[in-house]
Amino acid sequence: MSSSHMHALSSCNVTRKASANVANAGLRLNKAIAQSGLCSRRKADALILAGRVRVNNQVETNPARHVFLSADVLSLDGHTLDASQHLVYVLFHKPVHVVCTLSDPEGRSTILNVLPEQYKTTRLYPVGRLDYFSEGLLLLTNDGQLAQRLMHPRYHQPKTYEVLVRGSVHESSLHTMRHGMCLAEGDRLAPVQVAAIALPSGDTILRMVLHQGLNRQIRRMCRDLGLTILRLRRVAQGVLHLGDLPCGAARPLTDIELNALRKSVQL
Repeated sequence: MSSSHMHALSSCNVTRKASANVANAGLRLNKAIAQSGLCSRRKADALILAGRVRVNNQVETNPARHVFLSADVLSLDGHTLDASQHLVYVLFHKPVHVVCTLSDPEGRSTILNVLPEQYKTTRLYPVGRLDYFSEGLLLLTNDGQLAQRLMHPRYHQPKTYEVLVRGSVHESSLHTMRHGMCLAEGDRLAPVQVAAIALPSGDTILRMVLHQGLNRQIRRMCRDLGLTILRLRRVAQGVLHLGDLPCGAARPLTDIELNALRKSVQL
């Protein structure tokens, strides 16, 4: 047997032994909670230190305690956590007239109602929001740690929108957006990258890249500039792109997308 072949076998054995050692040693409690999709590891630390977590019905206040997913029962405030679940990452094209919640007291349609059937058996949560009248890219996952990073201001992901507005858009309005503007409510906005595309119909598509996460920012900007929005669609978020995914459809992230996404938030 060649030395290179022996080296490959040796490396493979080392990998198997390392995996076995991890399985034998168990998993840190805070990581197990984060893996359940409940929250980030830092938030899990706070829950554990507050005495809200139990292992086998005994309060545990040590985040570093190792647990075994095949044998130990974890619970938060009396509710059992499933830390062995498979992590799922879904890119969804949210339609209009759908709220980004799992339930709605007003009885409106939710993302849970319109998700393709194969994703309804896993409890997925939206990362961020799109308002009721907007459509486009929405990331859904049960990976609490990744979701927390993506929504943290430190790791803010630039978001790209295509906004169809009625009529033409004056250059002065574009200049105001590009140099930062102050909303009627007093909020000062960071400059927005914006390009205008005139359509044969006389209407205009604004392609806008936002670098801050202010609530309903585009709608409020257009309101203050006297622009009427006919359609608002998010087409990209960080490294993720909507592409030609049909409205109401969903697909899993590719390995390349997931690796790039995790890298973008230093995971």
